[in-house]
Amino acid sequence: MTSDTNLLGCRFDFSKKVAIVTGGSSGIGYETARMLLAGGAKVLLTGRDEIKGENAVRQLGEPGQKLNFLKADVSQPAQCKKIISSAIELYGKIDIVVNNAGVFNANPIENVTEKEFDWMINTNLKGPFFVCKYAVPFLKENKGGSIINVSSDAGLQGNRLSSVYCASKGGLTIFSKALALDLASYGIRVNCVCPGDIATPMLDKDLKTRSDPEKYLETLTGSYPVGRLGRPEEVASVICFLASGISDFVTGASWSVDGGITAG
Repeated sequence: MTSDTNLLGCRFDFSKKVAIVTGGSSGIGYETARMLLAGGAKVLLTGRDEIKGENAVRQLGEPGQKLNFLKADVSQPAQCKKIISSAIELYGKIDIVVNNAGVFNANPIENVTEKEFDWMINTNLKGPFFVCKYAVPFLKENKGGSIINVSSDAGLQGNRLSSVYCASKGGLTIFSKALALDLASYGIRVNCVCPGDIATPMLDKDLKTRSDPEKYLETLTGSYPVGRLGRPEEVASVICFLASGISDFVTGASWSVDGGITAG
């Protein structure tokens, strides 16, 4: 994928659009923000790490009228509300919401603590729920918009040592479908993107927990029909398609961006 917003010969036009991207400091969120900005959108990035967030903003462009960062933890409903109010304060409206923030830890069920369970459920499911809850009134006021929830292949199938993660992402996938039905008559679309393993800092962190990271990565890569892992920009391009007017007839869908891993 090139640095512009071209896809299949089309150019995404996000001029006069305002977007929120949670978990926007790196990986999929960062690439999504880059493409949205390239299409002319104003973007509010959020993340838990202020230093990483500010670095991301500097890499994407100077903060100001088109780009800002807000330190926020989506596992806290009050901070979800703050994300929405900050976007309104900065830009006056909301058109696009990308719920990308997520966490993962591999663990057999007998080793999962209540704290770890709450951490994954609250970040991966509760967070998007409350971001949507507080965004929807403004999207209705705007007479339309697009919500894209970033789930996972683990939201479509079971994965070993990932019972809590699968529960959180499976919940997010079905939540997206239910919300799409609730909001369709208001011109608000809700879709889900379900990536496979993508070369991101989250994957790097997971690899460090493995007894033999190189062997694990080799096995993981070999499990994909396409013979490789995904790249953040490949997921971001699908997110931007769903955020754009090109996909106006698409809602309630779950888009696999997984190199065929869930195909069978």
